[in-house]
Parts: sequence; structure tokens; C-alpha cells
Amino acid sequence: MFPGLMFKPSQGGVFPFRGRRGFNVGALGRRFQPPKVYGRIGSLEVRLARKRSEIRRAQRLRYKVFYEEMSAIPGALAMLSRRDEDDYDAVFDHLLVLDHGEATNGRRWRRSKVVGTYRMLRQEVADLYDGFYTQGEYDIAPLLQAKPDYSFMELGRSCVLKPYRNKRTLELLWQGVWSYVREHSADVMIGCASFEGTDPSAHALALSFLHHTSLAPAEWRVRAHEHLRVDMNMMPREAVNARAALKALPPLIKGYLRVGAYVGDGAVIDHQFGTTDVFIIMPVEAIKTRYFAHFGARDELSAPIAQDFAPLN
Repeated sequence: MFPGLMFKPSQGGVFPFRGRRGFNVGALGRRFQPPKVYGRIGSLEVRLARKRSEIRRAQRLRYKVFYEEMSAIPGALAMLSRRDEDDYDAVFDHLLVLDHGEATNGRRWRRSKVVGTYRMLRQEVADLYDGFYTQGEYDIAPLLQAKPDYSFMELGRSCVLKPYRNKRTLELLWQGVWSYVREHSADVMIGCASFEGTDPSAHALALSFLHHTSLAPAEWRVRAHEHLRVDMNMMPREAVNARAALKALPPLIKGYLRVGAYVGDGAVIDHQFGTTDVFIIMPVEAIKTRYFAHFGARDELSAPIAQDFAPLN
């Protein structure tokens, strides 16, 4: 899993989920189409899942990371299936990083291994079903209503198998995300990012730093639901040591800030997953030009992106 970016399942939920119109969407609707490949590095490939079995493999990876490695508490269904799944899985598109090395290393009968995953939900799909997943923690409706000409996209379930937590895998995941953003002309990326633990005071320095330096402007600000909200302004600005705060930030949150992301107003404690969550808002128009350049925007010079997201550990 990416430290600092853990996207979590809801309670309950049996796959497959059928929407208001009675049919499955997302990856399930593409099961007979050729895979959408976004990039390759060595034996690794990033592409969209195209059939149910591939989503199940991503769910098993999520279970291994979230429940076996991290501190999430599985329900009875998850314990039996050894998969992390929820109702939203059927409407999200699932980005996969696969390692073809084992399948081509004298064991051609073996399937490629799913070593990383993300899931992505476009606003037009969310509007047909039950909205965005993150609305359970944050009141995002006012932002969506205030930006009717913007197309929003939610990122979730960021997860990487431990031996693959390195620059190369992260580079591929972000190449996939950015290719998907450009393909669907998304204007804003949103999602919840996590600190380990349910004691926000343990993260007072980092949370205060985010509040004072990265709080979204009023026009982009999202506020945690009042019954869940924890004030991030725990220390006055003058008491915050910026160098120490940056060191205390989870690597991926730090990377988001370097890209140009904002954070929402207030943190939320997720007791099931043992995390302290913050809301991330990334308007594409605010992302620094060198990140556009790295993934192929016209008239820009190339520049590395993965170095800003730090090797995973």
C-alpha cells in the first residue's frame, strides 16, 4: 500500500452491485474488449481491468495489504473470501499493475501477478448510482454544485504489494492515472488520504502544517461532516516547524502537495481501518506543468514525476 493513501471499503456490500438501472458498469462492461494498456516498464504493465476475475485478483491484493499487513479489521464476509470488496467495486474502473515476469519465466501456464491497483470513478458514472464513495466522510455536494462545468473523478483503493513498493511501480500507476484523466477529460481528482492510527494528536504537527499551508481556497474547500470532523488546526502557525512537518507527512501526501493539491477542512477518524483521513483535491488546472509534461502534454519538456512521490517503504 502507498503509505499515506489508503482507500477503504464500506461495511457490508456484496459483489456484484447492480445500479439503479439494473446492470453492472465499469470494468464489467468491458470484459470482452481488448485490455486498455497505459504503459510498460520491464516486466510490469499498467492497464484497466476488463473482467470480473481481474477485479477479484485486485480485491485479494487489497485484502493482503489492508487486512493482513495493515490494521484494518475484516468483517465476516471479507474473512471468508479473503478479498476486500464493496458495492462500489462494480461501478469503479480498476487500474492494475501486472508483473508478467513469472508468467514468462519458464512457467507460461501461470497468470501474470497483480502487484498494484487503483480504482477510479468518473462523475457521470457516480451520478447514475450512489454518488462518490468519499461523500461518506466529507460533504462534497456543495463543491460539485459550485463547479457544474468541471468533471470530477474519484481515486480510491491505492494498494501495492510490498516487494513492489518502489519508484518503478509508482511511476506506472501514475502514468495509468494520468492517462485515464486525459482520456476522459477529467478536471478534478478527489479522494481521501490516510495517516496511520486513530489518535489525531499523534499527527498534530503534520495536520497543523496541512491546515496552515495547504488548505483549499474557499472555492475548492470541502468540509468533513460535522459529526465526524476533527479540527486539523492543532498548533498555531508560528509553532509549526515546516521541515519536521514535511518529514512527518506520509510520502504520497507529500507528493500530492508537490503536484499542487489542496486538502479539505478537517480530518476524519476511521476506527475500522485504524486511520486518520484527510481529503485531497487536485484540480488539473492547478497541477504544475512539469507533471503534464512527463505524461505527454504537448509543447512541454519531460520531467520525472515519481521522484516527488518518494520510494515506498
